[in-house]
Amino acid sequence: MALNRYNLTFSGLLIIHFSILLYLVDSFSISYDEADIYFNQNNILAYITNFFTTVFGQNDFALRIPFILFYMGSAVLLYLLTDDYFKNKWDRVVSTAIFMLLPGVNSAALLVNESIIVIFGTLLYLYLYKLREKEHYLLLVLFLFIDNSFAILFLALFFYSLKKRDNTLLIVTLVLFGLSMSMYGFEIGGKPKGYFIETFGIYATIFSPLLFLYFFYSIYRVGIKHEKDLYWYISMTALFLSLVFSLRQKIAIEDFAPFVVIAIPIMLRLFLHSLRVRLKEFRKFHYIFSSIVLGVLIINFIIFVFNKYLYVFTEFPRKHFAYKYHVAKELSQKLKDLGITSVSTYDKELALRLQFYKIGKGRDYLITPFKTRTAHKRIKINYYNKNIINYYITKYNYSE
Repeated sequence: MALNRYNLTFSGLLIIHFSILLYLVDSFSISYDEADIYFNQNNILAYITNFFTTVFGQNDFALRIPFILFYMGSAVLLYLLTDDYFKNKWDRVVSTAIFMLLPGVNSAALLVNESIIVIFGTLLYLYLYKLREKEHYLLLVLFLFIDNSFAILFLALFFYSLKKRDNTLLIVTLVLFGLSMSMYGFEIGGKPKGYFIETFGIYATIFSPLLFLYFFYSIYRVGIKHEKDLYWYISMTALFLSLVFSLRQKIAIEDFAPFVVIAIPIMLRLFLHSLRVRLKEFRKFHYIFSSIVLGVLIINFIIFVFNKYLYVFTEFPRKHFAYKYHVAKELSQKLKDLGITSVSTYDKELALRLQFYKIGKGRDYLITPFKTRTAHKRIKINYYNKNIINYYITKYNYSE
């Protein structure tokens, strides 16, 4: 990749974003779901997090750095993939920058979840396909054992093989899809009722509302008017299946969303084509629309980066969108400052979170968020002078 102004701009954006994500690591505590993966499960996420914490110590940096690295790799792969996708070289920089600003992608880059691994794997497959113009069947087989979400990719490639009339790809992907269904299935649950609107709303949160509406339009427009490439087949398959399933069942959105977000280049190319075929005096709507979309993305990113400041304006801290990723680290540190390294609590989820920070289970101290007559110590968790929650400590006296 030659060093030119486009590559330098992209490299600068990537370094800045990487620095921001590293800064954010310290502001998050392990959530219960993440702690459950780390301590109790046997899957790719558990293996990765346990390996990194073994190497770098049991701390938040080691817990989250592998997902930041997958994010960095995904951004680089998307940039490399689009070197000949746009007519203007700056367009690929803009495309990758939009990908880097997506709320869902930023969350996936910091949290213990399989979404960013699936995004990276899909982009890696697409890049290797572009380099050699041939399928990488061994990589597809590897995906089978990584995560159930790759069933979407297998199905998309099956539909793509029908277009290409590639019998080998058709058979391989059909077999892999069948094996994935028999091994994992899809995680759907809840009472049989419509979750369509809820699923639509989650996608709007992942993209930002206006951008998702334009994504929806882009998939439809390309489907009826333009040449359908592999990006389209993958995104369309994921979107169609998720919306169909959600008509009757609640779906695990993380199974589908990673394949939807890779449609960013499709959306941008369609938008820029629509913009540039018009005379300058007729481009006003496009400029207004793009300014609003980018403005909302930037605002969402700023909110994500400075999310703890929102507690200052929140009447009920527990309704903060990231509350379940806060408090535990600060509580564990305050307990250690008091010389307490083991506690009992009625909150089993909190107990597992504290275990990550080396606060074990014990019978000498009880901590609760409710004041009791026997409590002798109070721990205040404050963010920017706003009280988030108080914990009360009761010391048991077993001496006669």
